[in-house]
Amino acid sequence: MPTVRFYRRRQTLTHRPLNLLPMQTPFLGLRTTIYKVADLAQAKDWYSRVLQIGPYFDEPFYVGFNVAGYELGLQPDDSAPAAAGTGVVTYWGVADVQNTSQALLHLGATLHEAPAEVGGGIVVATVKDPWGNLFGIIHNPHFKLP
Repeated sequence: MPTVRFYRRRQTLTHRPLNLLPMQTPFLGLRTTIYKVADLAQAKDWYSRVLQIGPYFDEPFYVGFNVAGYELGLQPDDSAPAAAGTGVVTYWGVADVQNTSQALLHLGATLHEAPAEVGGGIVVATVKDPWGNLFGIIHNPHFKLP
């Protein structure tokens, strides 16, 4: 098992397994995911229907939605949809991946990865929005906010 050395108040904590270390990171957790879109007005309308809420921030350079305390942002970008990134996926929590996936497809998304149970009751799926961005959904019965 990997080990890490931490220094605290001139005391050395050595050779503790990683899984026993207290969380010590400057990162506070997910805050915002931004999707680049070629048509901001169409994207605002589409995401308003998908999320079933309107944006709280709506400007020509950025549209922001508050999704249960997390931000989904839309930013104008004239790049072709094929140029949109597929390397990073943000998964938005849902109660029912299968039904939510079907609703997204009905609203114009295209299937990227079909709903699948990946272990421990966790179910994931990804679709592409009309601008080629990956939009992930997840049901994780083990996830609890602190």
